[in-house]
Amino acid sequence: MAMPEAEERVSHGEPTWFVRKVFVMYANHHHDDRLAFWCAAPPGSQEAMVSADPTRFFRPPYVGGRGWLGVYLDVPDVDWVEIAEIVTDAYREIAPKRLTAQLDA
Repeated sequence: MAMPEAEERVSHGEPTWFVRKVFVMYANHHHDDRLAFWCAAPPGSQEAMVSADPTRFFRPPYVGGRGWLGVYLDVPDVDWVEIAEIVTDAYREIAPKRLTAQLDA
């Protein structure tokens, strides 16, 4: 929520974060029994992260074909610094350049 113009609203029954458009969606057991979130991702990162560690990352339904990344939150030893970086990257993918410039300022 510290990112410029970021908003949290409920969408499809789950907390969802917007910067004009969705950049992160919470997934509480959506289509499986796992706790996760789905987010916009830079080109190529979904494939790289899922290949590197499929126990923590996955291709989410619906939006995975557009390069979005699924991130499991029900794994041992969640790396919250990495999660913050992933969410920031998601914001950068969706936010207008004016807002990403504010984030960098």
